[in-house]
Amino acid sequence: MEEYTWPARPPGVQGLSPDEVWAATIAALPVGASVAGEVIGRQPFGVFIRIDGLPGAMGLAEIIAMPEGMGLPVLGARIRAVRCSTTLNTTAR
Repeated sequence: MEEYTWPARPPGVQGLSPDEVWAATIAALPVGASVAGEVIGRQPFGVFIRIDGLPGAMGLAEIIAMPEGMGLPVLGARIRAVRCSTTLNTTAR
């Protein structure tokens, strides 16, 4: 497996347009909401998270928002975060 990966479309998520997924995600997660999910992709700038309870939705935990010295979580790791902006970026905890 490569060090950095892009997330794949989750199995079983069909029929939802990106606009429908975005609208459902924004409605379900106001700024400050707690988010949990699985790391499904890694890049030098952060990790992509499949958000629990929202089929098709992903979050991005940017490395600059992670605690100092944390490093990038591995693929498959479970993390908790807080939605901290209107673009749905997250801060890992």
